[in-house]
Amino acid sequence: MEHKSIEIAKASMEMAISSRADEEKLIENFKDKGVLATAVDIGGDFSKSTVKIIERALVASKRSGVIKECHIHEGAVAGATKEALMQISQKAYGLNVGGKIGIARAGEHISVCIFLSAGLLHLNEVIVGLAHRSIPDIY
Repeated sequence: MEHKSIEIAKASMEMAISSRADEEKLIENFKDKGVLATAVDIGGDFSKSTVKIIERALVASKRSGVIKECHIHEGAVAGATKEALMQISQKAYGLNVGGKIGIARAGEHISVCIFLSAGLLHLNEVIVGLAHRSIPDIY
């Protein structure tokens, strides 16, 4: 089945906005459609957490089998995560954040979505960053 980048981006977004309870069901549903997916929770002071967020995306991707342990796949996830972080950095910098990273892949398409709540006390902003990369289809 041929997948388009927009379908994979939607899948990563679904993973990022899902509840912990729905995550496993979504992963199985995507797997039935030929899409590998995973998600991981993130949080903390945004300005001090960017490296940890990239690391969490990499570990989750490798652990769940979304990517292979090779520099091309790892670089694609790190690059897409960094781009998604750049999209949200102006709103999140200096604030505490909490949320989730959703990652989805099918064939040559991989997408990373970061869904966050950022703010002080109860004054929160909802922020989304999304990025796509193309990678070799090696399984």
